Amino acid sequence: MIAESKFYNNINVLDSVDKGNFKAEIIEYKSLTGSKNPSLARHLYYIQQAGMTLKQVKVTLNNSGVIVEPGALYFQKGNITCDANIGGVGGLAKKMIKNKLTNESAFNPLYKGTGEVFLEPSFSHFIVVSLDNGSIIVDKGIFYCAESSLEVGVASQKNISAGLFGGEGWFQTKISGTGTCILESPVPMSEILKYNLDNERLQVDGNFALLRSDSVKFSVERSGKGIAGKLTSGEGLLQTFEGTGTVWLAPTQPVYGSIGASGVSSLAAAPYNRNNPA
Repeated sequence: MIAESKFYNNINVLDSVDKGNFKAEIIEYKSLTGSKNPSLARHLYYIQQAGMTLKQVKVTLNNSGVIVEPGALYFQKGNITCDANIGGVGGLAKKMIKNKLTNESAFNPLYKGTGEVFLEPSFSHFIVVSLDNGSIIVDKGIFYCAESSLEVGVASQKNISAGLFGGEGWFQTKISGTGTCILESPVPMSEILKYNLDNERLQVDGNFALLRSDSVKFSVERSGKGIAGKLTSGEGLLQTFEGTGTVWLAPTQPVYGSIGASGVSSLAAAPYNRNNPA
């Protein structure tokens, strides 16, 4: 327990899950007022006016464990040890394969014991996801940490079109089992659309699907058959999700990317360029 109560006066708990032996919290710092540099203070003012807040993941362990992204640990308190989480010779081989296939870290440290683990503060958005003997496939780079009861592995694309044109490569991160994981999302939860498919098809013109159930088939299809279909539809290749399960979409993600690259004016030009390529 932190003795200085003023720390808690400046934070909100945005989301949490408490299982007794494992507790995860997404905390938010209400304000950042510690700057003594006028230039930095100006930046902090604009950040606050834009509604951005600093967030941090706190995990409380009670004879349990948490798997985290390498380098994400900020500080810890208590009787906690760090395990390389290799899992023997077979586990080492699997993790080396995961590293080569997904271009993500082969070894996710496992912190276990009793105490508190704080991960690095960030202006990112963090989302708590609970699995009950389930399996999800997530976009590259958004896995942040997970209860040690979960397995973080690799899922391969099932067809050539998804591997070549899906935007994610041939392999993605797969999280399986029963437990809680936290994802680092490019957008807040309020801007994520959750679709529950019931033997249905969902097609997306872009690469902004964050998550899908392992039961949902993923492929890439042309929006129209042949050149005439492509010209009349105005679209090209569509990410296609089929079956029964959940798909999470972040439709505002490309908008932020466009503004960051070219400014707000790029949004006004987009419809014109889209419909009038010349």
